[in-house]
Amino acid sequence: MDLQVHSERQNDTGRLRSSAPARPVFAALDLGTNNCRLLIARPIPGGFRVIDAFSRIVRLGEGLTRNDRLSAPAMERTLAALRICGSKIERRGVTAARAVATEACRRARNCSEFVDAVERETGIAIEIISSQEEGRLALAGCASLLDPNVPYAVVFDIGGGSTELMWLAVERGRPPRILDQTSIQCGVIGLTEQFGGANADRGMYRRMVEEVASAIVSFEARNGIRERVLAGQVQMLGTSGTVTTLAGVHLGLCRYDRRAVDGSFLRIDHARAVIERLVALDFDGRARHPCIGQDRADLVIAGCAVLDALCDCWPVERLRIADRGLREGILVELIGSARQIY
Repeated sequence: MDLQVHSERQNDTGRLRSSAPARPVFAALDLGTNNCRLLIARPIPGGFRVIDAFSRIVRLGEGLTRNDRLSAPAMERTLAALRICGSKIERRGVTAARAVATEACRRARNCSEFVDAVERETGIAIEIISSQEEGRLALAGCASLLDPNVPYAVVFDIGGGSTELMWLAVERGRPPRILDQTSIQCGVIGLTEQFGGANADRGMYRRMVEEVASAIVSFEARNGIRERVLAGQVQMLGTSGTVTTLAGVHLGLCRYDRRAVDGSFLRIDHARAVIERLVALDFDGRARHPCIGQDRADLVIAGCAVLDALCDCWPVERLRIADRGLREGILVELIGSARQIY
């Protein structure tokens, strides 16, 4: 399916409430190591229309690398965001929902206590999914951006606690086929805490790149991706805040605009020029950029290091940018299951 995603704002609530008969409403919630994000949508031919959304940086995985536990402040920040999500889900009359948690909850020893508190206080049942399921759902959400004329693809998602990598075979008229996938313990929060992000200098940045490079050696060795890249047979698709930020900075946006970024192409030499500019800035300089902001000014450098390492290993000429992924994949599957029932 060539996914069509539309948006519908909340100012016409009277019309939304008076629709009869009631149409199904679906919700997808992605609780990551860094972000809490919600989409609520109604199905339309060929896709869905977003009727409500929420996104907040909660840093659930803050400090997790030191003691393998979710901290009390991180859990409280996240609960506050999830209470808002629960209210939106109830107000919109959601008929089917799936809420998933990823790397932070996979790693935390006290995760079950947190998940119980979430359901008790918000009514949201959080499902902790494997890295394989995380990658599969992200691919389901962005697969329509792959070029069917290029036979292979590297798809990646740079998260707060890990980076998901997929190596795909792409065939016209068929869904992309996962040949291999892996999850490396190089996410923006972990790298930032390990090497410094708020005040990272060029030396720290290079050490982050080297850390990521060493983590992907075995994935490259067993798949021989670089050889396919050099033969011009590989496309690269990124779905993460890092790549959308770099695209927004490159485009010179005075504020982030999903419509300009999602589906766009970013040449790697242009991406590296942006990275050079960002590494040269201090925290305040990055924070002042409208596509970065205060909440992400420290983390963006770690994300750049991940992308840099991937492109060193797999020197493609350009990257396709996806401002879609796991949540959209959940919605596609919820809607598909409902259509089979009805």
